[in-house]
Amino acid sequence: MINPIEGRLADLDERLFMPRELSWLSFNARVLQEAADESVPVIQRLRYLGIFSSNLDEFFRVRVAEVRRLITVSTGGKRQRAKELLETIQERVSALQKEFDRTQVRVLAELRKRHIYIIDETELSKQQMAYVESYFTQAVLPALEPILLSDEVAIPALADESLYLAVDMTTPEGSRYAVMEVPSDALGRFVAIPRGRDKQGKVFILLDDVIRACLPKVFRGVFTVEAASAYCFKFSRDAELEIETTINESLIEKMASSLKQRRKADAVRFVYDATMPETLLEHLRKRLGFGRYDSLIPGGRYHNSKDYIGFPNAGPKYLEFKPMQPVRIRELDQTDNIFDALKLKDYLLYYPYHPFDYVVDILKTAAIDPAVTAIKVCLYRVAKNSQIVDALINAQYNGKRVRVVVELAARFDEQANIAWSERLTEAGIEVIFGIPGLKVHSKLFVIDRMEAGSVVRYAHIGTGNLNEKTARLYTDFTLLTADSEICEDVHQVFEFLKYNYRRPDYKHLLVSPHTSRNGLTRLIDDEIANARQGFRAQLFLKCNNLVDRQLTLKLYEASQAGVEIKLIIRGMCSLLPGVSGISENINAISIVDRYLEHPRIYVAHNRGKPKYYISSADLMTRNIDYRVEVICPVKDEQAQIVLQDILDQQWHDNSKARILDAQQTNRMVDSAGKATLLRSQETIHRYVETGKLPRMPKSSMRKPSIRRRKTQ
Repeated sequence: MINPIEGRLADLDERLFMPRELSWLSFNARVLQEAADESVPVIQRLRYLGIFSSNLDEFFRVRVAEVRRLITVSTGGKRQRAKELLETIQERVSALQKEFDRTQVRVLAELRKRHIYIIDETELSKQQMAYVESYFTQAVLPALEPILLSDEVAIPALADESLYLAVDMTTPEGSRYAVMEVPSDALGRFVAIPRGRDKQGKVFILLDDVIRACLPKVFRGVFTVEAASAYCFKFSRDAELEIETTINESLIEKMASSLKQRRKADAVRFVYDATMPETLLEHLRKRLGFGRYDSLIPGGRYHNSKDYIGFPNAGPKYLEFKPMQPVRIRELDQTDNIFDALKLKDYLLYYPYHPFDYVVDILKTAAIDPAVTAIKVCLYRVAKNSQIVDALINAQYNGKRVRVVVELAARFDEQANIAWSERLTEAGIEVIFGIPGLKVHSKLFVIDRMEAGSVVRYAHIGTGNLNEKTARLYTDFTLLTADSEICEDVHQVFEFLKYNYRRPDYKHLLVSPHTSRNGLTRLIDDEIANARQGFRAQLFLKCNNLVDRQLTLKLYEASQAGVEIKLIIRGMCSLLPGVSGISENINAISIVDRYLEHPRIYVAHNRGKPKYYISSADLMTRNIDYRVEVICPVKDEQAQIVLQDILDQQWHDNSKARILDAQQTNRMVDSAGKATLLRSQETIHRYVETGKLPRMPKSSMRKPSIRRRKTQ
């Protein structure tokens, strides 16, 4: 039998797939929509501008860098397509940057209405100037390290993503150039200054403008500066790490060496003040070695707008989101020992609606419980002052066997994870680094406890990191379970991570790179078979990214077979919904709101007896084939109901949901004619607190499976 999708689309037309880089830019455009939304509190709008900027930095360091590498190593049509993609990226980034600039002007104007001012050095009163000069002399000047540019001396490797000022000076001897880093990491970007007689409220000046106000003093009289101007610039380097295969170095030594090389990696973007003199710009371009495939992007006076993320709320509390208090779970609060509660039932936690404290508590309890003999845990990204790490070290001190899998290649957390691994090792903990070529992205731990002479296991399977900070900012699920079969599978994952020549036989978990692809394909195939036999067939998938081509084709096949498919995709989506004859049974939305939507949930109707899975894995080739990931069934019926209720509220969100169409135009879900506005992140908080659902259509996922036609 010919596969229908292969029969109709044998040539795999590129028009069936949205390039993931363009889809990512569409996601960042959704973030920018939130910054432009006047119903959002103004301080939060400013922070959304910071998030947009931070996202764009990472986009260039990762996605654009990958396209540039593709141009370098490819030939023929593949190379030409990569060049065209890079050109399209540059056009769309330029358009987004212009929209960013317009939005920033409106947000800053709104701040001024609220008596919060960000002024520059030209607006300083005498009193304010005196304050700025004093602050500059005491705090800023000692932190500045200007580099004079000359043809005879090479420019040292400048820090990726740091903010720099290019200085154009006129001296009696002629023009001179210099560059210097703005020390915002050490001093903060926003300096509060006296408000002056003509202003009420709070006044801030950017650190770069403090330097501009005192620019001649930077050079301490070494030479006479008759006139000087400073122009911001920054650049992004390729974030890919190359690990040398030298056999006489430890993995930590190799990683540390690679991190040093990242500082010298190729620059992929140069963003600069558009008013910078052409002669200075050309000098920098040549000295920094930018080539024809690098993105040189003119912009406004200020860069590193990601610093807006940390802008303080200097006004009333209503200028930012009202905090939602995490909902406590009575049974876990009232139990004398959390293990006793887990024996009775599974617990599905949903952050930040539930507190992360319960996860910390189970590890702290395990650390001092005489019955606990061993703890095994995967760490990918942890908080700066991690209680998780403290609990593991305490467990080791209390005689437990502790094994920690630390992923050294967690992008942009490599240096922190090297430090954590060294601290854990110094405490006597067994630290392993997983498997060469496979990132360990699983969010797992398992605890061995002696009960009545036998080992009983308790496991944590999550969609997000063991990180107290991100658990307050990201939505994520954690399953705490004593299910013996699930716990045994988790134990087998840790055995594989230590003895990777063994191939475990998992009973319930789908584990990348072994069984995830086949398991997900089988889940879709079963719904295809149900549809062809005349049964109701549905799939409901929620994840961060859907870009794997095989799974995308499989979903197209399911749509053609009559399977109803709902997708909630936060970020990249290469699948094109609603294409006639291909994907007309696929609908997709994306939600951007106060919390970052981070869980992965995969649901199949299964003839009215739905199968529910939570996972650390997105539907990306790297997650399915080149990482250690876990997709875990949720068997507890009450937990299944909670998952479905949450998915349904998100699906009917008509306040913060955007429709993902084939062009990814980010059109908001139409709320016209709806009896009520439904903002899912708010209704879900009430649901977790009270158990009550908002008014919305009932889910069809649990309706009986009805034959639509007789089968032969």
